[in-house]
Amino acid sequence: MVDYHAANQSYQYGPSSGSNGAGGGGSMGDYMAQEDDWDRDLLLDPAWEKQQRKTFTAWCNSHLRKAGTQIENIDEDFRDGLKLMLLLEVISGERLPKPERGKMRVHKINNVNKALDFIASKGVKLVSIGAEEIVDGNAKMTLGMIWTIILRFAIQDISVEETSAKEGLLLWCQRKTAPYKNVNVQNFHISWKDGLAFNALIHRHRPELIEYDKLRKDDPVTNLNNAFEVAEKYLDIPKMLDAEDIVGTLRPDEKAIMTYVSCFYHAFSGAQKAETAANRICKVLAVNQENEHLMEDYERLASDLLEWIRRTIPWLEDRVPQKTIQEMQQKLEDFRDYRRVHKPPKVQEKCQLEINFNTLQTKLRLSNRPAFMPSEGKMVSDINNGWQHLEQAEKGYEEWLLNEIRRLERLDHLAEKFRQKASIHEAWTDGKEAMLKHRDYETATLSDIKALIRKHEAFESDLAAHQDRVEQIAAIAQELNELDYYDSHNVNTRCQKICDQWDALGSLTHSRREALEKTEKQLETIDQLHLEYAKRAAPFNNWMESAMEDLQDMFIVHTIEEIEGLISAHDQFKSTLPDADREREAILAIHKEAQRIAESNHIKLSGSNPYTTVTPQIINSKWEKVQQLVPKRDHALLEEQSKQQSNEHLRRQFASQANIVGPWIQTKMEEIGRISIEMNGTLEDQLSHLKQYERSIVDYKPSLDLLEQQHQLIQEALIFDNKHTNYTMEHIRVGWEQLLTTIARTINEVENQILTRDAKGISQEQMQEFRASFNHFDKDHGGALGPEEFKACLISLGYDVENDRQGDAEFNRIMSVVDPNHSGLVTFQAFIDFMSRETTDTDTADQVIASFKVLAGDKNFITAEELRRELPPDQAEYCIARMAPYQGPDAVPGALDYKSFSTALYGESDL
Repeated sequence: MVDYHAANQSYQYGPSSGSNGAGGGGSMGDYMAQEDDWDRDLLLDPAWEKQQRKTFTAWCNSHLRKAGTQIENIDEDFRDGLKLMLLLEVISGERLPKPERGKMRVHKINNVNKALDFIASKGVKLVSIGAEEIVDGNAKMTLGMIWTIILRFAIQDISVEETSAKEGLLLWCQRKTAPYKNVNVQNFHISWKDGLAFNALIHRHRPELIEYDKLRKDDPVTNLNNAFEVAEKYLDIPKMLDAEDIVGTLRPDEKAIMTYVSCFYHAFSGAQKAETAANRICKVLAVNQENEHLMEDYERLASDLLEWIRRTIPWLEDRVPQKTIQEMQQKLEDFRDYRRVHKPPKVQEKCQLEINFNTLQTKLRLSNRPAFMPSEGKMVSDINNGWQHLEQAEKGYEEWLLNEIRRLERLDHLAEKFRQKASIHEAWTDGKEAMLKHRDYETATLSDIKALIRKHEAFESDLAAHQDRVEQIAAIAQELNELDYYDSHNVNTRCQKICDQWDALGSLTHSRREALEKTEKQLETIDQLHLEYAKRAAPFNNWMESAMEDLQDMFIVHTIEEIEGLISAHDQFKSTLPDADREREAILAIHKEAQRIAESNHIKLSGSNPYTTVTPQIINSKWEKVQQLVPKRDHALLEEQSKQQSNEHLRRQFASQANIVGPWIQTKMEEIGRISIEMNGTLEDQLSHLKQYERSIVDYKPSLDLLEQQHQLIQEALIFDNKHTNYTMEHIRVGWEQLLTTIARTINEVENQILTRDAKGISQEQMQEFRASFNHFDKDHGGALGPEEFKACLISLGYDVENDRQGDAEFNRIMSVVDPNHSGLVTFQAFIDFMSRETTDTDTADQVIASFKVLAGDKNFITAEELRRELPPDQAEYCIARMAPYQGPDAVPGALDYKSFSTALYGESDL
């Protein structure tokens, strides 16, 4: 506010001012200072006095006509002081002392003094202006006095953004005329000569009165007359100047222009007040609409994320095994797609949802709005619970898939082994029942009977040798049953058939032996050599069959040690081949000896060895087969050894990368924790540093992708363990997700601090002081203060929360603000929000109610028509849709309750 008492000390209209007319040479506050020497030279211009006379006279009459009178000559009509006193009563709304009605000079001087005393009582010091000069009709002094009155009662209270009166009026003009072409208001003289500024002021507030686009800058007289006539006819502003006087003057009188413009200001002040109120309401409604959009976005994103979690959990919890390896491997590939393709975007959505929630709550706190409470089941905690359930369902799923694949692999191996041994056994038993049932001994000779007995003994030996294979077949079938093999029914049927057949062979063997033993007395001679051959050939033949079976046996290993064990066993087997070859030669030698004896004694043999079906040709053929299978087995084992060496390379390759990535992630997590505690520099510096840090983390993603590729190679190779590292891909994935989430949350915290600082006007020094105080008492660097730590922090900042009744009550009040959920911890964000509310001002429900009251014309309610007239369409409809009907005694149809609406915006139940 301008100090008019001090300002007028140097404002003189006496002879000492050295000026002519109403222009003063002194400085009356900021707006009375003359601008340069050229201005002072113009003070003697008679045109200025003419303009002031006309303007001041019109201004005085605009007020005097309210009292039913007017003046014709400004320096004559105020000489008796009567109209001067009347003018002051009209413009001030106050009563002056009763005037003296005498016509003597002393009466006139007394009346003028009463007027001057009244002016002085309003804080204006009139220097060199005395009652005598006014009574004597001194035009210069009279104009100076009227200018002082205009300043005090028409201009002084004009202030825009805490500027002085003149500057405030000038700033108001500049703002109102800014959108208009050819208008550039820089002062109260030359800027108004072309008349466009006057027309722009009118058009801005009453566009229906002026056709601005038809005005020409090169026709100032027309422009000025148009503005003056419209103002007088429609705005009740009397014509205070002539267009020709303004255009014909090098520089129009500043005081005359200011007086005229102030009338426009006051004419439009009601519209200005309504505009200010409407702007405040629009600002509040815009904040509310933006917050509602953010709430809707949160609800939608939360619903989508929860729905995805709801759909995904049953899939992860489905642990029903498939029948084949191919089906289980497809499930494993689906799970890899889930981890690699489907889940990462959801991790980012979850993190972004938490960031959006925190940002929304910060904006609500900064705008004095109640905290956002999501729909039931859509809280951040609900999403975290759902996410934990998801990760719990996910946990062990991959391990279960791999174990199932291993189980099915073993089942396939056992099933193939069963089929192989069953086929060998069935091939061996083919025709054995018919042979045992054959009654050839009834017609055989004694030598034939003896041969049959020996043959049967050899068969029994062969039968006993096959007992182990039958037991193996039964054991494999039992294991397949225990492992829940999908084709167990057919396996059991075949096994039962083999066992039943084996029992039948045993029974038939026993019966045939009894029959042969009845005629054992008739056996006289036996070819010992054939018998010995048969006895040695049968086990050797079985050994070769077992060897061939073992050499063709399928194997499955998972480590270097296992394959090296098989190679060692195979080498041991090969070391027995020379002894076996010698045994073969010995058996063949027996057969050759029998042939030699028969030939030397001219004995005609009836055919093959009667005691065995294993001929030398069979022995040689099977021996050759064994010789062929040995190198094949060598090749298979070497291939598997190469495969296991490759797997070991994959293990080491993955471990080498994992042992780098794992500690790197752990180190970055520790560094982020340290950065979030230290937070040096300005918030913008911290934010820039954190975003650079985030980019460095994102740039590390290729190392993680490389590790994922190596992990996929390991899984494709069905490698199930790795002794070279303690890090699993699961651990590293979780660590990476936590790292990205942590840096994003830290960045969001700083952004919210910047938002808080800017919205609340907190200085950087205050923010640093708050951070330093908080960190000082955050001894464990956990990012939160306990009650005692927080109390010590408040005391350090000057709060009176010592341990007495009053201090405890104040501390409990503060704790209810910073820890509304009673968690026992105060976060830095809650601390900043509290300090910002303590140190800054924000819009309130009372302020919004006051703004609505202006738009409603001081009524306790507002109508839809008034809202649509004063507010933008979308915001007007927003209010109409949410305002309840007004129920007061002065209600009219369609009245709306703006008070309850305003309090609801701030979460209050009552004023």
